[in-house]
Formats: sequence, C-alpha cells, structure tokens
Amino acid sequence: MSSSTGSSHKSPAFEADEDSPSNPSHEFAEFGAGCFWGVELAFQRVEGVVKTEVGYSQGHTHDPDYKLVCTGSTNHVEVVRIQFDPEICPYTNLLSVFWGRHDPTSVNRQGGDVGAQYRSGIYYFNKNQARLARESMEAKQSELKDKKIVTEILPAKRFYRAEEYHQQYLEKGGGFGAKQSADKGCTDPIRCYG
Repeated sequence: MSSSTGSSHKSPAFEADEDSPSNPSHEFAEFGAGCFWGVELAFQRVEGVVKTEVGYSQGHTHDPDYKLVCTGSTNHVEVVRIQFDPEICPYTNLLSVFWGRHDPTSVNRQGGDVGAQYRSGIYYFNKNQARLARESMEAKQSELKDKKIVTEILPAKRFYRAEEYHQQYLEKGGGFGAKQSADKGCTDPIRCYG
C-alpha cells in the first residue's frame, strides 16, 4: 500500500469511552493481515459486523501516524478494528475471513507490501477470543502442512485510529475513484490500489 493522496490531518486516537463497543452486547475484534485497506473491505462485507476502523496497534510509540509507522521504527502493525454482534456473527466467522484474506506464512510481507507493519496478527480482547484464535491457527496449520504459520496471537494493545483518508478507503474509491461495494454478503473481488 502506498499513497500520498488524501489529507494529512491525523485523526485522534480512541478516547476512553471508545475503548468499549457502543452496544454492550457487541464485541471488538482486531486483525493485522497486510495493507489495511483490503482487509477492512473484506470485514465490512460480513453480516453482523457493525463498524470497522483502520489504525495502528501493538507498537511502542504514542500517537503514531502513517509516515512514522512506515519507517518501521515503532513496531506498529496496520490493523482493522471491528465491532461485531456475536449473535449474528460468531468470532469464528471473523477468523475465517482473516485466514482467507492473506498469506499467514509470509514474514512481514503481503504481496508487494513489505515491512513489520504488514505482519500477520490476531489481537484478542478476551480469553474466549484467544482460545478460538489458537484453535483456528492449529486447524489452518494442519491444512498448510509444511508451510509454517507466522501469525502472532497477542492481547490487543492501544488502538490509534489511522488518518481519515485511510478509513473505508476502497469503499470511497481509493486513489482512482473506483468505488468498491461494502454491501453485506458482497463477493466481488477486492482490488487494492493506492
């Protein structure tokens, strides 16, 4: 992912009241699977997903921006944070989308995107998510046989919302103005472009 288009205005990190879902029956999930643009669109299309936001997490620098994250000096990963209704969308559905969306055996790389910010990760919010994530990784590893999964499974750290132009980037048209559908259940191929 590379783009210098859009506003350089940085969106604020989540405030304390945004550290829990807006509806108490909903949950958060968070995944890193390469460039967050295409990953976000894949999750936007899932029935039961209420909200998606892209941002940076798992690093050690306070309030990072895209340019700083791309230097590789902060250890942040590009993530999609998802608010979902577990009555409609079990966490296992999100794990299926995650495993199907990227190559979990590729170290710090997805396609042409290279760097630690593109690493594969599942960042859990509770013990049940941690258990299901590990079980799903074991199942995926048995499918892949001799290719080793490098996905990290860790507790979710503070989420820093990415700049506004990154939010729902492909749904809004990306760098070329070619909007892609975020409709629930849409199966159109996701084209990731800057």
